[in-house]
Amino acid sequence: MKISVISPVYNAANVLDKLVSRIENSITSLTNDYEIILINDASLDNSWNCIIDICKRNKKVVGVNLSRNFGQHYAITAGLDMSKGDWVVVMDCDLQDVPEEIPKLYEKAIQGYDAVLAQRIDRKDGIFKKFSSYLFYKILGFLSGYKQDNSVANFGVYSRNLIDSINSMREPIRFFPTLVHWVGFKKIKVPVQHNSSVESKSNYGFRNSLKLAFDVIISNSQKPLRITVIAGFTISVISFIVALIYFLQAYFYGFKVSGFASLIISIWFLSGIIIATLGIVGIYVGKTFEYVKNRPIYIIKDKIND
Repeated sequence: MKISVISPVYNAANVLDKLVSRIENSITSLTNDYEIILINDASLDNSWNCIIDICKRNKKVVGVNLSRNFGQHYAITAGLDMSKGDWVVVMDCDLQDVPEEIPKLYEKAIQGYDAVLAQRIDRKDGIFKKFSSYLFYKILGFLSGYKQDNSVANFGVYSRNLIDSINSMREPIRFFPTLVHWVGFKKIKVPVQHNSSVESKSNYGFRNSLKLAFDVIISNSQKPLRITVIAGFTISVISFIVALIYFLQAYFYGFKVSGFASLIISIWFLSGIIIATLGIVGIYVGKTFEYVKNRPIYIIKDKIND
């Protein structure tokens, strides 16, 4: 099979027919050998029934229904595992990713690239989402040690070699852009049109976005641990210097150290540092525990046309 198109679905019943129609119109200009994989991430609306109807009418559409809401990047993983194409397109279902841009991305890919990343030059998102995305990628880039681009998300065309490499990585924390970055291969960014999301509501509120950001940072960087070690060492050095100054003043000048308030403040400060450090270490231990349990990344409840 030449091309697989993967789209995770959440609460998008009102847009799925339009999504599939526009994908097909774009793909058929390239090839008739394709599949469209729609992964329902336990939507709360009628999305799965819509996918069933589409699959009955169109055998090129594969429907996957997850047993619960695992999250967008886990749904993408399910689609990647099922894909058979030599080239794989990953895109969101809300039509912010424009299906008509697929041919441009594909034509660039066959020039010798394993990943052609859709670059959203003019993002049609709200100010808060733009700022939080910018901040997240800046922090992730600082902590992970490699540059991140908040104008690039999931949308792109990827070679089978790259997808197979990602599929071989079965760690429980999934974030597709960082996996694409980590595996390497030859990549290029191509500017694309980006639309406003008006057809479906995003599953990523502030709480879910914060949890995703925290998980991705912890799974891709040990720098928080290094920072706490440096902070602890720095505080120890400062404390030693201050204690030495007080000792010398008391020894040579008879300076009386009155310090109940300063002592309490120091105890609170150091206790806060210790608790924070233990918390960070505990999070890493907890994530390691999740990994060694070896649970499946996702569970499929139903499949159609597979």
